[in-house]
Amino acid sequence: MKYKAIKRIICAMSCCILSFSAFGNGRGSFDMDRWYEMLSSIRNQAAAQNISQATIKETLRSPAFIPSIVKSDKNQAEFKLTLEEYLKRTVNPTRIKNGREMYITYPTLLSRVESKYAIQPHVILAFWGLESNYGEYRAAYKLTDAFFTLIYEGRRQTFFTKQLLALMKVADKNNLDINDIYGSWAGAMGHFQFIPTTLAQYGADGNGDGKIDIIHSVGDAMFSAGNYLNKLGWNQNEKIVRKVMLPADFNIDLLDGKTLKPLSAWAEMGVVNFDGSNLPIADMQAGLVADIRVIQEERESAKLQAVQNQDPNAIDTDVAPQKAITAYLTYPNFYRIKKWNSSNWYAIAIALLADKLK
Repeated sequence: MKYKAIKRIICAMSCCILSFSAFGNGRGSFDMDRWYEMLSSIRNQAAAQNISQATIKETLRSPAFIPSIVKSDKNQAEFKLTLEEYLKRTVNPTRIKNGREMYITYPTLLSRVESKYAIQPHVILAFWGLESNYGEYRAAYKLTDAFFTLIYEGRRQTFFTKQLLALMKVADKNNLDINDIYGSWAGAMGHFQFIPTTLAQYGADGNGDGKIDIIHSVGDAMFSAGNYLNKLGWNQNEKIVRKVMLPADFNIDLLDGKTLKPLSAWAEMGVVNFDGSNLPIADMQAGLVADIRVIQEERESAKLQAVQNQDPNAIDTDVAPQKAITAYLTYPNFYRIKKWNSSNWYAIAIALLADKLK
């Protein structure tokens, strides 16, 4: 290993030791021996998977440990936004306006994606908008360093080793400079924030240059997203969600999207369209998603108010607020989105943004 590379590692190590409380792996100081063992293991695994020596050499040319990445991994904020707050943040007028401008900017490319993969333009644009704000997101970390750091940390060593090796294969196959691939601290990259294993499986050449580069090529990024959604089983003839109203005393245990029932069964339980009209008659299954925490808080508040008003019914029973509950019927495409991102809130935001971009 060259002197400059060693010097870079030593500098990173000193930062790590000074910032030990930021990653707290219980060892008290950075273990240089374990770091070099990790690098040696990556080298051996890459060679065993037929990754070229040129790519292996470039990957290991100047590896660095980044304490701030470990801090981010250890201290991921608990999801506390209500559904309403989340939707105001994600499906906002600026994102809708920018998405419509992208529709005008890339009509031919979006049409090609739809023709090849049967994914509508407004759906592609919704994912693009939420994932990178239409490419405005600026990646902060060299991905090899991010993966080296997270592998060393050890909490998800197997997962991040797999991601690093997949990244090396992608760089090898597409003749990319692996030291010029940047992404998030957790390893997502490009316009649609693919992790390397997803890119390796679903990446597609959209601009016809014979390689796949989802960071610098919008065409490659869109084709890759279209291919991924297509392989997930996307049905362009189905809705994603339907906004509905439920009786005030509806069983909240059914509102996490996991219980699927025919539309007729939900209708019998009092579920109606948001405008109060009856649900459409269709032979399909759907779930229900609502902000359970907010409903619980409203019910507790109503119960407390009833007790304060000396309502005898509030002593032994739950008192629901005297208003209908807003929820979303979730159709099969909703669950396909959840294979991309497992958050119910995210899937609803994709659905609503897509509707705004039609």
